[in-house]
Amino acid sequence: MIKQNPLDELTQRISALLPDGIRGVQADLESNIHALLQDTFSKLNLVSREEFDIQSALLQRTREKLDKLETQMAELEEK
Repeated sequence: MIKQNPLDELTQRISALLPDGIRGVQADLESNIHALLQDTFSKLNLVSREEFDIQSALLQRTREKLDKLETQMAELEEK
């Protein structure tokens, strides 16, 4: 199953909460809700999943290098 964009999913959930009488203008409301959510999220200081994963991998490599250097330093101090 294809994973839906979280913003689109949230837009549809909000639209589903609207009363039936308003559903006639649902496409227009969904468009406006989507734009409002997009604008609101863009103002927040959020990062994308891709950027988060890149930074996590970078932090992991840095941690591995630090552990290696600490081990080397401990070996040198023993000598």
